Amino acid sequence: MRVAQVIDSLEAGGAERMAVNYANSLSRKIDFSGLISTRKEGVLKEQLYKEVPYFFLERNKTIDILAIFRLRKYLKTNQIDILHTHGSSFFIAVFVKLTMPAIKIVWHDHYGTRIKETKQQNKVLISLSIFFSSIFVVNPKLEEWSRKHMKCSRVTFIPNFANVDIREQTTKLKGDEGKRIVFLANLKNPKNHILILKTFRDLKLNDLGWSLHLIGKNYSDDYSNTIKSFINTNSLEHSVYLYGVRNDIGYILSQASIGVLSSTEEGFPVALLEYGEKGLAVVSTNAGYCSKIIEHGFNGLLFDPLSDSQVKLQLSALINNESYRKGLGKKLKETILKNYAEDIVINKIISEYQKIKK
Repeated sequence: MRVAQVIDSLEAGGAERMAVNYANSLSRKIDFSGLISTRKEGVLKEQLYKEVPYFFLERNKTIDILAIFRLRKYLKTNQIDILHTHGSSFFIAVFVKLTMPAIKIVWHDHYGTRIKETKQQNKVLISLSIFFSSIFVVNPKLEEWSRKHMKCSRVTFIPNFANVDIREQTTKLKGDEGKRIVFLANLKNPKNHILILKTFRDLKLNDLGWSLHLIGKNYSDDYSNTIKSFINTNSLEHSVYLYGVRNDIGYILSQASIGVLSSTEEGFPVALLEYGEKGLAVVSTNAGYCSKIIEHGFNGLLFDPLSDSQVKLQLSALINNESYRKGLGKKLKETILKNYAEDIVINKIISEYQKIKK
């Protein structure tokens, strides 16, 4: 079995991280596991295992004939059977399939907001889905959407998995040990950072010695400017910190006690898996697949991302009770290892690959 993951960029993001995770993990299980970035490279390139063949396609326009032929040559040279495409990278894969009909295309949908979009917004995707051999989705709602709209009958829910490496230890978090809250998410909609910032301010957590650490790409736009302005206006510069993109996520999480997520829309957030793998207590939005990972009161706490009062209540419960925090973190770690371990998910992926090769 010879498979290449295809993603449009290697900048830090959920779909991008999973493409790298799949390429890395499959390299130990199948004959060939490569990764192709079509448009942009990025920090995640550094997380690829050295044994994973990597190819940068340098595609620079929607229909890039030269890029199509470069991809075709790469597939033939490496005798690729399956293109596992993530997000919008399906587009160039379909053009290559027109010249290489034997290639199988798997399309992987990570985009939780898609369920609120119209068929018109996805007309190109729906039309080209006739060329897909299989569709993977990251939550049951996306599965329902694909079964209803797409022209590929094989649709499978594949949970994400965490693969947190602590070999790199670069980022030292500020603030007091045991009182650090971390928020893994790029600074953009619908991650809803402002809700956590307001909660941090209203609960006066800085006066209690707590600190908040925002890890994710800063796009230097209105969204990130609003965050910076809020921090400055409320004199939180010495308790709320922005770090930008970081590669040593495992090390960062090892320094924190609480992980938060407040998105108004979600697919299957890798951040929750990473929090759990490192034993953090979690306060999470109930959007997307979050409420399937987090069982409220058992291995974490959930809130409605449109309710200021709910998030304050749940975060307060963790802040005020250290033993409760540690107990929830322990239970979440057990949940992740039991249900979302790397081997479980990868074996399911390989099984699906085998089905479409028949």
